[in-house]
Amino acid sequence: MSIPFELPADDHDLSPRTGYTRAHWEAVADGLLRAAWRRSTPGCALLDLPGRPSRSGVRSDGLEGYARTFLAAAFRVAGSGGDDPHGLLERYASGLAAGTRTPGRDDTESWPLILDHDVQGQPMVESASVALGLRLTAPWLWERLDPGVRDRAEEWLRGALRHTPAPNNWYLFPYTVAGFLESVGRGDAETAAARDRALELLEGWYRGDGWYADGDGRAFDHYNGWALHLYPVLDAHLAGDGEAAAAHGERLRTHLESFALMFGGDGAPLHFGRSLTYRFAASAAVSLGAVTGHTPLTPGASRRVASGSLRHFLDRGAVTADGLLSLGWHGPHEAGLQSYSGPASPYWASKAFVALLAPAGHAFWTAREEPAPVEESDRVLALPAPGLLVQATRADGIVRLHNHGSDHVRPHEGESAAEDDPYYGRQAYSTRTGPTAAGNVADNHLSVHTGGRHSVRRRIHPLGAGHGDGWGWAASWHRPVFAGGPPMVPGLRVESVTVAHGGHELRAHRVLGAPAGSRLTLTGWATGPEEPLTSALYGLHGWCDPSPDPVRAPQGTAWTPWARVPRLTGRCEGASVHLALASLTADQGAVPLPEAVDEVRVDDGTCEVVWAGGTARTRIAFEPLEVTHTVG
Repeated sequence: MSIPFELPADDHDLSPRTGYTRAHWEAVADGLLRAAWRRSTPGCALLDLPGRPSRSGVRSDGLEGYARTFLAAAFRVAGSGGDDPHGLLERYASGLAAGTRTPGRDDTESWPLILDHDVQGQPMVESASVALGLRLTAPWLWERLDPGVRDRAEEWLRGALRHTPAPNNWYLFPYTVAGFLESVGRGDAETAAARDRALELLEGWYRGDGWYADGDGRAFDHYNGWALHLYPVLDAHLAGDGEAAAAHGERLRTHLESFALMFGGDGAPLHFGRSLTYRFAASAAVSLGAVTGHTPLTPGASRRVASGSLRHFLDRGAVTADGLLSLGWHGPHEAGLQSYSGPASPYWASKAFVALLAPAGHAFWTAREEPAPVEESDRVLALPAPGLLVQATRADGIVRLHNHGSDHVRPHEGESAAEDDPYYGRQAYSTRTGPTAAGNVADNHLSVHTGGRHSVRRRIHPLGAGHGDGWGWAASWHRPVFAGGPPMVPGLRVESVTVAHGGHELRAHRVLGAPAGSRLTLTGWATGPEEPLTSALYGLHGWCDPSPDPVRAPQGTAWTPWARVPRLTGRCEGASVHLALASLTADQGAVPLPEAVDEVRVDDGTCEVVWAGGTARTRIAFEPLEVTHTVG
């Protein structure tokens, strides 16, 4: 699809895969900013973008438009050494003056005060973007402001230090505000306390493998890259703090060893977790690693991933005919939004423009593009700390994430809430499919049906993960949760193991404590009838029929307005074991699933699968859990 602003000609000598150069990134930033600024209020304090208002109200949404576009403008100007060809900073300076005025009777532009997250929280989120924008552009904006405006801006920003954030990555917003204030000589005990508090919490959230939980629960998602790594690494980089840069940077490097594999050959990030309308912000961690030197990737591979992600969305309708980012994924997609999503929310995508902090002569821009990790070889990578299993196939460029550890359930919430969270509760996600909407049949889901009710998967308890050459596994257990009655069935428990072998997924489940007359359903990947993808599912043991039934998902996914999902059905009572093969592929010549396995044995909680031609053998023992895979 075309975008409503002009880009330079593609350069396939320097960037053989994407054609994008630094000039393309500058042109995209300029085009998005020009379009957004057409919606500015007269005093430049609010950008009132079109679309459904968020739960925070229209004035907060207008502040969000100012703050998030300011971040893109700041990266654009700072990365060019202060060159501001479009006079952006003058507008942001005017907006800062108008937004921090004391509200009067005729005032329509002053910013909402920053209060506790459960009272008026959204301005605290935006304070971080305002502070970071001011820090990046300090020589050309902050230092030229009237002293009174600087004082008012400081007072507004300090609201973030004096109020309670949400119990997750939000603590990095006052951390970022405090970092700016200290960088301009306005630090004190209050700023120091905000920074110490955030770093202490961050340390407690680190789980290993380069992954942070987003708070005290087990939410592992894109917030790792565009928040939990970005703010502390960028803060240390801007401050020239070598010790902090080394500590935070090493974790970023480790994170990128797995996260860089989570982009498909078409540039798409994995479609899982919340706030996906931020789109190409997912590449921010990759670019930040290149800018700061904390990355396992070469400069050419880093740019391939970042430019591939940017181009993926520009080519697929993420920008409207008015030049604005829509609320959705490719185009508008209501089912993928959260209640806090407002018209300007997509502009957290501005974080991707951290790439522009690499000056024009940096290797990130001058090195020839190299293959992204998914383009180098088939990969299976287990991440025991977050409980994730990554499976990438080079031939079709699809990356799949098998989820045995991320659930977004807060510790104080328990596990009995019966909502289906499509972006955390499903067993698998990919770079080519999205979860079906709540209310439709759930894709990649095991459900227990008893007493006329069906279960969802809420709290996920990881049991382990591991990998070898060309294969890997991850396992978890959960207590099925039901709506429309008592949420839990006493003693009911499901243990799940996924084994990735090449492009195949062996899905094994043991159900314990199922009431008499219960049944079980297992679904595969959701795809549309016109997509060049094949979603296959085949029952190996414990199903009424090994061939699945196709089920409709009328609300579709972020890729297709209408989807179908393969579904197996079986009976379960007491203890039972159920095995199935699943696959998602764009290879039209792929071997049918019934031909992928020669032999299946199930005996007393132990399963053994002999793959086609005796090429490999997988053994799963549930108690104690043990997964082995031998070749030949």
